[in-house]
Amino acid sequence: MKRTFVLSVLSKRICALSLLALSTSMNAQGLYSGMGMKPRIVVLTDIAPGNVEPDDMESMIRLMAHADLYEMEALIASGGWNSSGRAYPVSWKDSLSTTINAYEKDLPNLMRRSGQQSFLALKKEEGMQKIGYWPSPEYLRKRSMLGSLELGQKKIGAENRSEGSDFIIQLADEKDSRPIWILAWGGANTFAQAIWQVEQTRTPDEVKRFLNKFRVYTITDQDTPWSRNTPDFQFSSHYRMRRDLSKDLMFFWDESAWLSQNDIGARNWDEYAKHIQKHGCLGSIYPKNKWGVEGDTPSFLHVLPNGLNDPSSPSMVGWGGYFEWGLGKDTETYCYTNHAGQVKSISQKYENYFYPAIFNNFAARMDWAAQGKGNRNPVVIVNGKKGLEIIHIKAKAGETVWLDASRSFDFENDELSFRWWNLAEAGSCKEDVEILQPHSPKVSVAVPEKASNTTIHIVCEVSDKGTPALTAYRRVVIDVR
Repeated sequence: MKRTFVLSVLSKRICALSLLALSTSMNAQGLYSGMGMKPRIVVLTDIAPGNVEPDDMESMIRLMAHADLYEMEALIASGGWNSSGRAYPVSWKDSLSTTINAYEKDLPNLMRRSGQQSFLALKKEEGMQKIGYWPSPEYLRKRSMLGSLELGQKKIGAENRSEGSDFIIQLADEKDSRPIWILAWGGANTFAQAIWQVEQTRTPDEVKRFLNKFRVYTITDQDTPWSRNTPDFQFSSHYRMRRDLSKDLMFFWDESAWLSQNDIGARNWDEYAKHIQKHGCLGSIYPKNKWGVEGDTPSFLHVLPNGLNDPSSPSMVGWGGYFEWGLGKDTETYCYTNHAGQVKSISQKYENYFYPAIFNNFAARMDWAAQGKGNRNPVVIVNGKKGLEIIHIKAKAGETVWLDASRSFDFENDELSFRWWNLAEAGSCKEDVEILQPHSPKVSVAVPEKASNTTIHIVCEVSDKGTPALTAYRRVVIDVR
């Protein structure tokens, strides 16, 4: 299906400096009703000033524009490729403050998107946040801190303890059943340090429970000094996590999505200059790229709650790529990865396919940051079920399954288009799956006669005709008996 990035030229933006004089509509209040709790994330970023390496700042700005979708448990400045060859400069953490300050100025406009009029008390804000809640600047400042400044497994130990490693342990001990996603934009040394600290004071069963709380998504392996040649993977604390802890720790090693994002973004920089830069205060600090664009963004796109995937299911395919269990790029350790062969081809196929929808989603939110108005994603309702969770349907081989998304709607009353498709790589059915009238709100899926004891993953993709055009999703998994 042909797509366009952004359909019209948007007017020049100025920073929104107004206070919280917000209007509320019933439609806006219902935008996120029934969507559940936010995913918990901890960002480990080697963020640097824009004139040093702008890509972490770019990704942080995009994350702030989507702050209503993530429970940002911690933003931890720490070592990575940007500081490779030396300790992470403590002054670079100021880039986090710069981003939060811009977010604060754009908040009155961003909150108009969902009709939010105020913030929770800080104590409640530090509890569990629902999808759709824009966190206060006070909360984000309190959750910004330093982690490990040095790189490498040899640095792990008592001298490497930091506010970041202590706080990660505190998060794991909270009474909260949701997994915590460690998103490593730089090195994951701070998390490795937290593991070490737990190992020194807790029983093996307690360490296992600690590890089970986490999912780790690393953008390549940045706990090694940057090199144009083969990195010294055994130098990295990631190596130890993959080698020794893989039975208890879910570890994603991305070597596909970040390269695609960098490359496609750089080739389409004019779109960022036109639709992201100078849009609101966040846009006013969005830096021009030096190399790729936003190479760290796939880490949180993988976790983004949009109805497309369960991020804890690596092969489901989402905005952050596709993964399979296999031998890592180091040829020694195993994890969920996508660095070569068929798994990388599959990941790249979907990275390219979803890129226009991903970009438009960002551009629309930057419209809200600048103007306090803009387009919002459609709401997809399948078989009467609203929400984002995966819909499971049981069927027999040879049966017909009926799916109905006719109750889906758009807040701006834009015309909707539908596309139903079989995401074959995510399911186990190897037969061709026929979807009758796949561009209609209602479809029938013919379950193949030879599909017994398999799964079929059907994606309902709904796009509006707004500016820019936005897309929403719902996944249906047919469990064939």
